[in-house]
Amino acid sequence: MDSTPSPARPRAPRPAAPGAARPSVTELRLSAFRAHRAVTLPIAPLTLFAGSSGSGKTTALHAFEALARLAAGRGLDRSVPDPAGCVPEWSRPDRQGRRGFRLGCTADGPEGPVRLDLAVQVEPELRIVGERLTCGGRVLLATALRDPRRRSVEASWHTSGTEGVTRAALPDDRLATALLPLHVAGRTTAQLRVLAAAEQVVMALRPVFSCDPRPERMRAPVPAGPGRLRRGCDNLAEVLYRTRSECARRHARLVGAARLGCAGEVADVRAEAAEDGTVRALLARGQGRPDTPVGRLGEGELRYLALALVLLTGPGVLAVDAVAEVPEAYQSLTVLADGLDRGLDPEQARHLTLLAAEMCARGHIRLLGAVADGSCASGVPGAAVVDLGA
Repeated sequence: MDSTPSPARPRAPRPAAPGAARPSVTELRLSAFRAHRAVTLPIAPLTLFAGSSGSGKTTALHAFEALARLAAGRGLDRSVPDPAGCVPEWSRPDRQGRRGFRLGCTADGPEGPVRLDLAVQVEPELRIVGERLTCGGRVLLATALRDPRRRSVEASWHTSGTEGVTRAALPDDRLATALLPLHVAGRTTAQLRVLAAAEQVVMALRPVFSCDPRPERMRAPVPAGPGRLRRGCDNLAEVLYRTRSECARRHARLVGAARLGCAGEVADVRAEAAEDGTVRALLARGQGRPDTPVGRLGEGELRYLALALVLLTGPGVLAVDAVAEVPEAYQSLTVLADGLDRGLDPEQARHLTLLAAEMCARGHIRLLGAVADGSCASGVPGAAVVDLGA
């Protein structure tokens, strides 16, 4: 793989008009990705992919996460852990024995809709063989594999001058859109437009927090640490121990959510430290009743509590790669929640969806979730259900 360093962080965008939306992904395209073919999925601030097992809900989340990792500057091998599994079964190799997959997205923001489309070759070698960045009907960036013997692609982007296009060789295992700040000077209007479109895509795709709580790992006490919630939420107690005193309002909301989704009376949600350096989480029952360790809760209660905490926190608490150089006002965190309603009863799923709708309406968080039953979002303001089983 090419040893090109990670791309420079995007610069702060030009000030937008008051009330202008933060850059956000509004469309996910799975042109040829696993079982999906020529599929376009609309993305709202709160979107639930619904359908039976095998309908492709998890696949859609994996595709979004792969794009987010590439936008963060990761190599292709780290962004797509199972590339062979992404190649559609119906795909046949061409005369050179090449097979792969295609996906893309649309990011909206101050520059208007910007399309990113990728073609990835998996066989015989993993590489990005084509990339296109389009805005306003004009191709601002395009890459193509000219010489299979070289681990690079020819990139051309819109610029100024007599030819109007600048060309350069870029690594074939990185997203060229994310690398542009290293190669475009930004001295002309055309160059600034290319950079603005690229930065809008990068900012829309990251940061991302993929979350799938694992109740079996959340029951035992955990070592005290920095308090950044991991993907499986197995360190829930550690995070509660840190965040309980950081924001009284946020913690009160968590307690309110626990009252709706956990059995019995809930007076507080807290964590306590033991002499051996570990912490455990508890539900305080109040009125002199003993606290209940979360290890005694049902699987649905544990998943509900963990997902509520995710929705009520942010990049400073969740283990995500935030864009540190861009003001928070221009960013939004996208949570990818596979099996959002797994193990939850209908009331728990409903309460969680209502909480998600409220937090997404504030603009700092977006949620893409996979659910078996989309009825939990029925009548919820701002919730969009995409039925993949239809």
